[in-house]
Amino acid sequence: MSGHSKWATTKRHKAAVDAKKGKAFSAISKDLTLAAKDGGGDPTTNARLRMLIQKAKAANMPADNVERAIKKGTGELPGVVYEQLMYEAYGPGGVAFIVEVTTDNKNRSASDVRSTFTKNGGNLATPGALKFSFTRQGQYIISAEKTSEEALMECVLDAGAEDIKNNGDSFEILCPVSNFIAVGEALEKAGIVPDESDPAWIPNTLVPITDPDVAKKIMRLTDALEDLDDVQHVYSNEDFDDSFSDEIFK
Repeated sequence: MSGHSKWATTKRHKAAVDAKKGKAFSAISKDLTLAAKDGGGDPTTNARLRMLIQKAKAANMPADNVERAIKKGTGELPGVVYEQLMYEAYGPGGVAFIVEVTTDNKNRSASDVRSTFTKNGGNLATPGALKFSFTRQGQYIISAEKTSEEALMECVLDAGAEDIKNNGDSFEILCPVSNFIAVGEALEKAGIVPDESDPAWIPNTLVPITDPDVAKKIMRLTDALEDLDDVQHVYSNEDFDDSFSDEIFK
């Protein structure tokens, strides 16, 4: 079983469900553009694009927005040139962070990410300093209302999933990145639409957080990073004490 913070997983799931539509649409739009640029605009031959279109539908993203994002990727419409960047940093309590960014202005992104860490008790690390604390894996998060653990096991284990975790209100499926598309196609065939589906940085080692004040600082930092327009994903390796009340995370 992979090490993972129950609180972090639950928070990411709730964020996926409750995120402001504008930010959610922007993030999906960038992914669609990049997927179409890399693999073409035909979802029947571009599995990553097909999965992202499904993700856009689950988020109630307008079809016109989806079409424009794809056409920007294929060059049928003019669009900005995106770069994908990754930042490694330390947060409060010695927690390791990985922040993934998709941007048309890397200087702006670097400044925004750096200042957000500085203002919230953290600091950027040198590239490669913290990657050892994480493993790159495919990750799917699915509301428990949509399916059962048994149904998921029947669906995705043969497709290459390594781990299915029951987090109460959601299930988390982990797989090697090489099996990410296959697992997604198995879910699609079974009619199960994930709430979140991305290659993710899953922590190998967790940092215990027993001080509620430090927990609040970590949550404030995470929220501030996720509010940045260029930030696509935030990963961290905190392990909050089970005694913490839900009030801390509001």
